[in-house]
Amino acid sequence: MSNIVAIVGRPNVGKSTFFNRLVERRQAIMDDESGVTRDRHYGYAQWSGRHFTVIDTGGYVANSDDVFEEAIRSQVELAIDEATVILFMVDVETGITDLDEAFANQLRGTEKPIYVVANKADNAERSFQSSEFYSLGIGEVFAISSASGSGTGDLLDVVVPHFETDDEEDPDAGIPRLAILGRPNVGKSSFLNVLLGQERSIVTDIAGTTRDALHSHYNLYGKEFILIDTAGLRKKAKISDNIEFYSTIRSVQALQDSDICIVMLDAQRGMEAQDMNIVQLAHKNKKGILILVNKWDLIEKDTNTAEQFRKRMYEKLGEYNYIPIIFTSMLTKQRVYQAIEKAAEIHENRQRRVSTSQLNDKLLPEIEKYPPPAVKGKYIKIKYITQLPTNTPAFAFFCNHPQYVKAAYQRYLENRLRDHFNFEGVPLRVFFRKK
Repeated sequence: MSNIVAIVGRPNVGKSTFFNRLVERRQAIMDDESGVTRDRHYGYAQWSGRHFTVIDTGGYVANSDDVFEEAIRSQVELAIDEATVILFMVDVETGITDLDEAFANQLRGTEKPIYVVANKADNAERSFQSSEFYSLGIGEVFAISSASGSGTGDLLDVVVPHFETDDEEDPDAGIPRLAILGRPNVGKSSFLNVLLGQERSIVTDIAGTTRDALHSHYNLYGKEFILIDTAGLRKKAKISDNIEFYSTIRSVQALQDSDICIVMLDAQRGMEAQDMNIVQLAHKNKKGILILVNKWDLIEKDTNTAEQFRKRMYEKLGEYNYIPIIFTSMLTKQRVYQAIEKAAEIHENRQRRVSTSQLNDKLLPEIEKYPPPAVKGKYIKIKYITQLPTNTPAFAFFCNHPQYVKAAYQRYLENRLRDHFNFEGVPLRVFFRKK
C-alpha cells in the first residue's frame, strides 16, 4: 500500500459516508450517532486510472479521558503516519468548532499534503460558507457533499498527482482470507493485535468494542493472508440498536467473503448455542473452519483437562467433528502462531484435488466391504467416484439407484474420504448420480 489517503476529522462530519463513496460500496457503518467508527478501516479506490488505498478513521477528540476516544486518537495518529495525503474533513452546516481548531493544531506538525474537505455543502449557499475554513490555515478548502458526490471529482483531481506510483487494482486478489468470528469479548481483536504486533484494533473489556469488519495483511513463513477482525455475533433477540445490527451484517458478510473461518470462544464459558450457530453458518457456506478456545490460561488444569474439554466439545459438535480445536491464550501468546499454521493447512486442504484413480483405489474396496443397504429390494452398486471441478471439495459417486442412498451412508462415505485424504477442517459435499 504505497498510495494512501487518510480521511480524518472530529466525530460526525461524514467521514464514513465519504469513505463508502470513494470505495464504491457500503463498507463502513454510517449512523447519525457520534463515534460510530472506532478502528482504522481500509478500502480500495481509483480515480483517473490511478488506484489507491483509503483509510476511514474514528472522530478525533483532543484531551478526552474517555476510554474509546483515547484509543481512537491513537488509531487516527497511526493513519496519519501511514498516509500519503491527508483529507481533513469538516462540517459546513456546523461551521468551525473548538474540536476542528484543536485537530488543525495537531495536523500542523506534519509535512504531508493536507486538504480541508468541507462536507455537507449540498447547495450554493453552503459552498460559499465553506470559505470560512481557510481561517484554519492548514490547506486548500474543497466544498463537497459525501451524500450526493458533488465536488468529489475536483478534490480527487488534486489528490492523485501526489501519488508517485500506481497501486494494484485489487492487491487482495488471490490471497487467502481468514475471518476471526465469535461472540462479543472472546478476544478476537486481541488475537489480531498479537499477530500484527501493533494495536490494529481497539481492545477494551467492554463487549461490542469492534464494529466494522477490519481487513489486515499478514505474512507468516513466506505465506500471505488477509486477517478480518469482526464484531461479536450475538443472538438476534439481544441486538439492541442500529449500529450493532449493521455490525452483525458486516460480520456475516465477512464470513461469506472469507476462505477460512476462525471461530473463537471463551474457555470459561465453553461451547454455547451462539458458537454452534456460527459454526453451522460457516459449514453451510462451505468455508474451512478452525475453533480457537481462548483464555485457556484462566482454566485450572491437570494432565487430562484439554482432552476432556475437547471430548465434550466434539460431543456438542456432532457431525462437525472434522473441525480442529486449538487451546490458546492471547495474554500469554500460547499457541497463537500454531493457530495460523493450522489455518494455512486447512486452506491447503480446501484446495486439495484427488485424482479419480486414487479415489477409486481407496474407496471402492471400502464400499465393497460395507455396501449401501438395499432399499425396497433394490441393491445399490457404486461403480466409480470422481472429484468435481468446484471451488470447495465435492465428490460424485456414480451408481445404479442414486435416489435410494440414505444420509447415514453418505456420512460413512464422507468419513472414509477423510480417513484416506486429509480434509481436516473442510466441509465435504457428496453427490450420487446415475451411471
